[in-house]
Amino acid sequence: MKTKDMFPKDVFVSMSELLQMESVANGFSFLANKQRVKSILGGKHASKLRGRGLDFEEVRSYVAGDDVRNIDWKVTARTQKTHLRVYSEEKEKPVLIIVDQSKSMFFGTKVKTKSVVAAELAALTAFRVSKEGDRVGGIVFGENGVDVVLPKRNRKNILLFFDKLIKRNRALKDVNEGQDKSITNEVFKQTKNIVTHDYLIVVISDFQMYAKETINYIASLSQHNDIVLAKVYDPMERDLLPVRLVAGDGQLQLAIDGENSKQTQKFKNGFEQEFLDFEVEMKKHHIPVFKINTADEVVTQIREILKGSGR
Repeated sequence: MKTKDMFPKDVFVSMSELLQMESVANGFSFLANKQRVKSILGGKHASKLRGRGLDFEEVRSYVAGDDVRNIDWKVTARTQKTHLRVYSEEKEKPVLIIVDQSKSMFFGTKVKTKSVVAAELAALTAFRVSKEGDRVGGIVFGENGVDVVLPKRNRKNILLFFDKLIKRNRALKDVNEGQDKSITNEVFKQTKNIVTHDYLIVVISDFQMYAKETINYIASLSQHNDIVLAKVYDPMERDLLPVRLVAGDGQLQLAIDGENSKQTQKFKNGFEQEFLDFEVEMKKHHIPVFKINTADEVVTQIREILKGSGR
């Protein structure tokens, strides 16, 4: 059987498809100082993303015309001569992209599977970050393990990240068991070993199997780093098809009547409430959350959500 038949487009992802994301990785930014007011990262309550800041560089003698707000009073008092603290613009903000490629992501009823959409969003993020001159790396996880690619500033590193992503994505073909909650805890344990401070961490998942302990890990990381959560969902997880069907997981079965308006509305309300609860919980830690669906083009959605000025 040919490879392309084993891994059909929109069900699985390929290197060529991820590389195509480079040409459209524009029109959005994860930096707060490049956001429009209505962007999820632009409002003062939506995010604590700091954008680029200033790094301390040196202390030097004061020169007429310097900003007096930068006077180092301790050094001035010790030397009896006015000294200034000099800052240089922060040149980079390391970015770590965490991508869920577990069994629950291997689902799609419209155009693409959630796992493919997650991979495309990860590629867009990687290329956007690279174009802004920052180091980028990633963590890809599934039922059978976790792959880590440390942040670096070169194309070869991005390709390595994509390679790990594609392998985990295609491994979904042979995964039968549901996701173990412990795998997400392991992912964030490893994340805490990688990041120090002032990282941007982008987590792409459907967030279906995240235990309370995992949320605590995310909250802990947010104390010294910026985190953005992207929830990938399929329209059918929100809106039932107008048909009667039976869903099962191999052990249990559930009859679903999509022709029953009360049942469909209850189903929709349940999805929206679950997301709202998750969003409210994350807002307590100043962590923005946004949704990406499997029916519309990923780049169109991300540009609308992150209405930045990035070219």
